Amino acid sequence: MKVTVGVCGGIAAYKAAELVRALEKHALDVHVVMTEAAQQFVQPLTFAALTGHKVITGLWDADGSGAGEPGAEAASSIEHMDAAQTTDALVVAPATANTLAKFAHGIADDFLSALYLATTAPVIVAPAMNVNMWEHAATRANLETLAGRNVRIVSPESGYLACGMTGAGRLAETEAIVDAVLSVLQHRNDLAGETMLVTAGGTREALDPVRFLGNRSSGKMGYAMAEAAQRRGARVILVTAPTALRPPANVEVVPVVTTEEMRQAVMNRLDQTTIVIKAAAVADYRPRVQADQKLRRSGPLTLELEPTQDILAEVVAQRRAGMLVIGFAAETQDALAHGRDKLLRKGADAIVLNDVSREGVGFDADRNAVTFLTRDRAMELPEMRKRELADHILDEILALRRPRKVLAESDAPVSGD
Repeated sequence: MKVTVGVCGGIAAYKAAELVRALEKHALDVHVVMTEAAQQFVQPLTFAALTGHKVITGLWDADGSGAGEPGAEAASSIEHMDAAQTTDALVVAPATANTLAKFAHGIADDFLSALYLATTAPVIVAPAMNVNMWEHAATRANLETLAGRNVRIVSPESGYLACGMTGAGRLAETEAIVDAVLSVLQHRNDLAGETMLVTAGGTREALDPVRFLGNRSSGKMGYAMAEAAQRRGARVILVTAPTALRPPANVEVVPVVTTEEMRQAVMNRLDQTTIVIKAAAVADYRPRVQADQKLRRSGPLTLELEPTQDILAEVVAQRRAGMLVIGFAAETQDALAHGRDKLLRKGADAIVLNDVSREGVGFDADRNAVTFLTRDRAMELPEMRKRELADHILDEILALRRPRKVLAESDAPVSGD
């Protein structure tokens, strides 16, 4: 697989040579792009010798010995854009505050920033800079923007810096950067051949033509699961209750409103599905009778409610051999006990347990922390952005999928029925 290493201008640029060698030890085809400032710290010839490939040093020169030197080959930026289409991952180390700002704001005034905008491959950045630059509000905002676009950030370490200060800003260890690259590459197409049905958002049950019973679900976790699965090669069907979110690209979207509509959408597509992820917050009750006209304020009001259909239990009861069924549980007290109880009662393969009583995670938040529960273990996944968490949850699901494939091949019975 091809990995492109972007090197920016900073004292840590010399460490990029060590990163290149480390990546090559994993049988990766490494190519290097250098900014103009990076060439003040390390010569392009160093990386050309390490990789055996020409080093791209600018939009108008592709020669490995550096722009403007004898033997330099002129090439158009369009020809250079082949790098964006052929690389399997772009890793920028060290990534300076200037380059992070370019990435965040879509500025493409050098080859590296143009490459970032042109590539659809996963992007990993390993920042390195002065501690005050690292902690500046502008840098923090740029990092949040990039994280929201699924750029993987390998945070710098704390220690003595070249500027003489002490604090965060030192380039992460080579091993940490390599691990991030390998993790991203391993995720590519590992869900190929799977059809994943994901439910998201909060269903609504009408009281009258104006009002409804609902919940606080934003749909962010379900949408993150759908996007992560699609990027990893799965065909994804997203059954979504109303949200304010833009659906992920290349995903089949089925809009619904009520719990019954969601149930029908799920059950009608069950024969197409190999993995079901029930991330939606489904209304457990609905009004027994919906008012034909808007209810007027006239004092106390009593509503008679009836339970809605249990979609998760119905899916488990009707699943085909080899199908995985993953439920979500939002709890406010005794979370682990309630999560285990739901897992056993429903017969799902796993429950993603979310303690929504914690401030800053869960409903409406961009971050989450969950416990992945199966019958024999509880894997805690610490607080992180929901998009990053989605990949960790998919990793756990794949760990369940592998033994099931072995069982299917041997015609052994499927557990959990």
